[in-house]
Amino acid sequence: MADTETLDDLVRRVDPDRWLATRFIADAAARADVMALYGLNYELARVAGGVSNALMGEIRLTWWREAMEEIAAGKAPRKHPNVEALASSGFDPSALALLADARFVDLDEGPLKDEAAVLAYIDGTAGALAVLAARRLDSRADPHAVKGAARAWGLAGLWRLKQAGRSRLPEDWTQEAVEQRVQTQLRAARGEVKRLPVAAFPAVAPAALARAYVSGREIGELEKKARLTFSVATGRL
Repeated sequence: MADTETLDDLVRRVDPDRWLATRFIADAAARADVMALYGLNYELARVAGGVSNALMGEIRLTWWREAMEEIAAGKAPRKHPNVEALASSGFDPSALALLADARFVDLDEGPLKDEAAVLAYIDGTAGALAVLAARRLDSRADPHAVKGAARAWGLAGLWRLKQAGRSRLPEDWTQEAVEQRVQTQLRAARGEVKRLPVAAFPAVAPAALARAYVSGREIGELEKKARLTFSVATGRL
């Protein structure tokens, strides 16, 4: 993160789809908090790809986990823009520490062994992130209402990672297999999100792009905006 770059700038650069979804958050304070959450997600997700060995990755993830635990203990936040933003946010820092814990799996060599492992990983990363965002946007949000959407989005993310040469998916999972799983999760999500308060919907809106990403075709910025706008306006994925 450059000295002059804000968290909003950072998320717009590294996580543009989630950033686009935050444009539909009307409450400025809630939007800033969710931006800090997505900034943390980026910091955690990039650890594995930025270290030469697992030990260095463990050290970096532990730094983030301990930073959140210190906030939970009432200590002054560490001098890092993202840590300071989270310290003044409405998030439970203990829950944020769990996001760091979930990322230790990223340091393991080789793919996740089976579907159960894939879904457990997604639930602890993209799923936990969606729950935190949704409940910050509306405290009445049911964690189960974001499950399918987060899984669809997480599967699409793992497929895109495989396309970039860093696969965590089981070796025998073809593009068709991933597409089928995304569609299954989206079918579940379409029923689940009906229970989601309107204000919390931006937390799951990026899932509206999941199927297109796994299909392998390019999605232009105009189409992304149109899909997300339609999704948030109608409460449908």
